Amino acid sequence: MDLYKTISELHRELEKLNLVIASLEELQGTGGVPSDGRRGRRLMSEEERRIVSERMRKYWAAKRTRS
Repeated sequence: MDLYKTISELHRELEKLNLVIASLEELQGTGGVPSDGRRGRRLMSEEERRIVSERMRKYWAAKRTRS
């Protein structure tokens, strides 16, 4: 079992779940479809963008060393 692959898949699933939760919370707060016309996608803060960037940098570095 490739533990790194499993962890990466779990991170992707977590991101998907976070998007779904955010969408549902928006719907709960407004009582309908979000008024700005955007559905299912939320903006990332600078901190979130930095965390994703670091994670992807590590991911690709590990992938290069395995190849």
